[in-house]
Amino acid sequence: MKRLHPACRDGACPVSVRAARRGKLCLYGKYVWVAGALLAACSLVATLGCTVGPGYKRPTAQIPDTWKGEGPWQTAAPKDAIPKGEWWQIFHDAELDRLEQDLLQANQSLVAAQDRLSQARSLARIASSAYFPTLNADPGGQRERLSGNRPLSGASLQPGQRLTPVTQNVFTVPFSVSYELDLFGRVRRDLEAANASLQGSAADLENVRLVLTAELAADYFNLRELDREAGVVRESVEIQQKGLDLVNRRHDGGVASGLEVAQQAALLDATATQLQLVLQQRAQFEHAIAVLTGKSASVFSVAEARFDATPPPIPTGVPSEILERRPDVATSERQMAFENAQVGLATAAFYPHITLGGSGGWQSRDIATLVNAPSAVWSLGGDLLQPVFNGGRNRANLAGTRAAYDESVANYRESVLVAFQQVEDGLSGLALLNQAAKTQQAAVADSRRALDIANDRYVGGVTTYLDVITAQSTLLNNERLATQLLGQQMVTSVFLVKALGGSWDASEIQREQVRPTLVQAVQQ
Repeated sequence: MKRLHPACRDGACPVSVRAARRGKLCLYGKYVWVAGALLAACSLVATLGCTVGPGYKRPTAQIPDTWKGEGPWQTAAPKDAIPKGEWWQIFHDAELDRLEQDLLQANQSLVAAQDRLSQARSLARIASSAYFPTLNADPGGQRERLSGNRPLSGASLQPGQRLTPVTQNVFTVPFSVSYELDLFGRVRRDLEAANASLQGSAADLENVRLVLTAELAADYFNLRELDREAGVVRESVEIQQKGLDLVNRRHDGGVASGLEVAQQAALLDATATQLQLVLQQRAQFEHAIAVLTGKSASVFSVAEARFDATPPPIPTGVPSEILERRPDVATSERQMAFENAQVGLATAAFYPHITLGGSGGWQSRDIATLVNAPSAVWSLGGDLLQPVFNGGRNRANLAGTRAAYDESVANYRESVLVAFQQVEDGLSGLALLNQAAKTQQAAVADSRRALDIANDRYVGGVTTYLDVITAQSTLLNNERLATQLLGQQMVTSVFLVKALGGSWDASEIQREQVRPTLVQAVQQ
């Protein structure tokens, strides 16, 4: 009879315990080795794999050598350069600066654009996760009863032999790992597309910021122009009221007729009506500014202020810089990069998909013996999926992505043309408005002189009061037009800065790029 170690009589054989421990350690080491091997394979494949499909190169666009309406302009000094980011500071208006800061902090459209950028960043991180293996664990436990009449699974019973019901516990701690070899660049193209979309969202955010801040500046200068126009109309009301008082006195003295009194009163009432219409337009711009700054129109107001602004000198640069300064053009360019990556993904669909996988863990009917060498289970394998026939789906998908890329090229070139058009509109508009403002100021001076002459002639009895009424109306119209031209000059300056991109630069979106990092291998 074989003799047992004394400790074995109590069911705790030191030899078997040590063996079990060695087996457990070997099993742990095996899983660590497999995980390390898979990570090494990831790095190797990322280095050695090829990327099928076309490489991206920005298409050419029609670019003029010089601006058609650029001169003559005053040469801009370095201090006149458009401020980086806060381009509205070129107008040197403290109230405008305050409102723009309110917009940047509270505008809801801008908040929504920032959230869209965060979503695009998260989607790029999702795409980068495909660089690493996926490891899952699914521990479980159950107690089950097997039927006494259970199937024999191919075995047979002796005559008279019966199975008995079995009640048992089943404990499992399984792990599974899978990794797709990126031999043909599908994962890399997917991340390339996600990063292009991310950078497009970053450019779109800058475009939303530029559009909103330009809209606020335009509304602000329109409001200030209406402040000045309201002042002009109020001054005309005062002049016409004095004229009515004069006519009434002359009528009381028997010199003026009732017709002259009625004509002057009608002019005064019409001018007072114009004042109310100007104030109504001002209220609408004030309400628009309230929404842009994230405030309720019911509790928001902008106090009336004197408006004596002068359009600032705006450095335009050379036309080729528009491709880098316009965020909407950058959005179109990033869309081309995205569509080009989609062509690469569609091309990769023609090549095999190779996936490595493995599983392992422990299974036991007794939880006390769950994690030991005899309870270990594992498997390793691979899968290759090669499309053979799928009804032309891959071919049609490739044709569709190429058409989408060609569409994005056309849209990009169109956005460039529109950008040049908007700059030329601003340049020619400012040049013509500048000339119009000069001649209109001369018209205002002539109208004032004509009114003085008409008053003198009327008091001297040389002419009727109709000449005075006509001179008053002409002066009011010319003064209002001069004020409107100043407002148009300021608004056109705003839109020219917007057309130039507000001193933004496309290099600012390059930092918006997601790259796979090793820490992702152990993240959920």
